[in-house]
Amino acid sequence: MYCVGVDIGGTTVKMGLFKVDGTLIEKWEIKTRKDNAGARILLDVSASIHNKLVEKNITNGEVKGIGIGVPGPVTEDGTVLKCANLGWDVFNVAEQVTRLTGIKNVKVGNDANVAALGEMFKGGGQGYKSLVMITLGTGVGGGVIINNKMLTGSKGAAGEIGHIMVNYNEPDTCGCGKHGCLEQYASATGIVKEAKRLLAKTEKETPLRDLEEITAKDIFDYAKNGDPVANELVEQLGWYLGLACAQIAQVVDPEAFVIGGGVSKAGTILVDVIKKNYSDKVMFALKEREFCLATLGNDAGIYGSAYMVIQ
Repeated sequence: MYCVGVDIGGTTVKMGLFKVDGTLIEKWEIKTRKDNAGARILLDVSASIHNKLVEKNITNGEVKGIGIGVPGPVTEDGTVLKCANLGWDVFNVAEQVTRLTGIKNVKVGNDANVAALGEMFKGGGQGYKSLVMITLGTGVGGGVIINNKMLTGSKGAAGEIGHIMVNYNEPDTCGCGKHGCLEQYASATGIVKEAKRLLAKTEKETPLRDLEEITAKDIFDYAKNGDPVANELVEQLGWYLGLACAQIAQVVDPEAFVIGGGVSKAGTILVDVIKKNYSDKVMFALKEREFCLATLGNDAGIYGSAYMVIQ
């Protein structure tokens, strides 16, 4: 038996053909055509799946199901509650894909939650049944897995970790409309913004001043080389992330936190500073938790989508 994992992004749709034991047979991608309010996206996905099955001489009867991750809130029955960056309104994705492919078992989840499921299945979170994944990229996303199941919430919007408030005195407004969200400090853009703020306040010497454009990678690289200003920025980042993780743990009590996204390429320096600050801010019973780096990268979504079906 086989299954298909699909990860629908704003630029490309990533897909994987799997055996039901989780072995990836082949992965591929197609362009996300967002014109006409994204009306072609599921048509393209379904056609691509059909073509791959024909190519591999696999019948629909040999396919256990299709799992799909989408960038927006999703209810348990597969209804998307608007995906702004795809142009979608409210409709049932599972029903439409079943109609287009003839495959009845279609599972749909929010892409961040699905990526967390993928990391639990075959990535940095292997061996844990309950974990929280935090993705640090252009924004800050997240997914919560409790006893092998995604925590979706009443309207599919659970896991919005980037919008946990960590600074009540922040004057700037977050993209969500609030002030002081984690995303304002722990995203790649937020880390750079905080660097510019600190450089404007301090006269300390640092090679960061010599850069035309500072990146999050620059900050971590200089911190690893002992630059005190860069280290101050990393410590501040760890403070905010540690605080957020402590707040999350008080509610869901995970076994582990998995850190992913582009910023996670900084490696152990990032994990260590989060863990240290987490331990300082969480109640005693929750102190001993694992902090791991995500390992699947852009493939986390297809693995998680496949797992929804395999599960």
